[in-house]
Amino acid sequence: MLRFAPSPTGDMHVGNLRVAIFNYIVARQKGEKLLIRIEDTDKERNIEGKDKEILDILNLFGIKYDQVVYQSSNFHIHQQMAKRLLENKKAFVCFCDEEELNFQREKAKLEKRPYRYSGKCENLTKAQVEELMKKKKPFVIRIKKPENDIEFKDLIKGDMKFTPFEVDSFVILRGDYTPTYNFACAIDDMLYDISLVIRGEDHLSNTPKQIHIRNSLGYDKEIKYAHLPIILNEEGKKLSKRENHASVKWLLEEGYLPEAIANYLILLGNSFEREVFTLEEAIEFFDLTKISRSPAKFDIEKLKFLNKEHMKRLKELHKIIGAHPSYEKLLEIFRDESDTLKEIKEKFDKIFKPAEDDEFKEQREILKEEILKGELEENYDEFKKRLMKNTGLKGKNLFMPLRELLINQKHGAEIKDLYSAMKPYLKEVIKTR
Repeated sequence: MLRFAPSPTGDMHVGNLRVAIFNYIVARQKGEKLLIRIEDTDKERNIEGKDKEILDILNLFGIKYDQVVYQSSNFHIHQQMAKRLLENKKAFVCFCDEEELNFQREKAKLEKRPYRYSGKCENLTKAQVEELMKKKKPFVIRIKKPENDIEFKDLIKGDMKFTPFEVDSFVILRGDYTPTYNFACAIDDMLYDISLVIRGEDHLSNTPKQIHIRNSLGYDKEIKYAHLPIILNEEGKKLSKRENHASVKWLLEEGYLPEAIANYLILLGNSFEREVFTLEEAIEFFDLTKISRSPAKFDIEKLKFLNKEHMKRLKELHKIIGAHPSYEKLLEIFRDESDTLKEIKEKFDKIFKPAEDDEFKEQREILKEEILKGELEENYDEFKKRLMKNTGLKGKNLFMPLRELLINQKHGAEIKDLYSAMKPYLKEVIKTR
């Protein structure tokens, strides 16, 4: 089984969506199930409703999953596993308070060395532990650091090795008996028989800790790993959650199609014979092991290109925009000159609003009067000749105010095409000017 494990602490990031997409593709390729694990152990940071929002986004993108579980529902198992590690002397009770630990962290910073736990509580006797507990001194549970290097082969990054010093004696159970991220994650991957973990490179330092936890519990089944390179912004820095286009929700609101977003995220760090494809089509040729090890830069212009390509495949635009079927031809014209659905909608909405430009106000009034008093010609050239003859307008004094009467814009599609598309309701639109 594969798993996608988001936290309900904010909007879904494009990096998280890429992880979900790759897990879905590989699960389909391997014929394995896909588990969605909502990692809700951080109670203070959880945002109500974000779990549903995550699932809604996955459904919108066509990412089919077999099961949804909440990590908090396994707290009792996490606690049992921590107790087992204590009993087997693979873990120990730590009574060091935050003030003391912060002092050690600051000291390490001043000495320009990485902070590691001092080991102060590791060799406390059973009697000492019981005495401190009687005094109700707060404690956490730490796992003992490994005796040997932790090694594994990453499907993307290759051979990896971490020393015991890098892994350290880290906390697995907090003072309120809730598991830390790494402990809950390692236990749950065991519980649900996860065979491959695909996730972002920012989790690479967590992997040896999770392997160490499973080793300490005697779990001998191999779990493979693939850590995806980070996504960079246009300046070459890590794409921040605060940047608009890092949010999947923002991209959708801006009118980018799920098909185009998925297409783009699959392309990031990859090279295929074709550029435009659907998620389902990618299952046929995607190869996880061939993803570039280098970070990939998020290019909004490339996404716009792919969005235009996927918009060309859309049928019945009027239903998507929320318009009457008679506007379909006009919407198709707007589609050809737009990058997103939002742009199409804005152009469509604008045709029902009064003109704001004053430059050609007089010419618009002359043309409006002429168009409304006569029958509309079948042929645009005949329509244009009548306007020129009866108004005396020509050049930009004719075409710019005429386009403004049609679509409330000075520039845009050919008036000939607009006239053909809008003829059935042209007079009604012009009356709004």
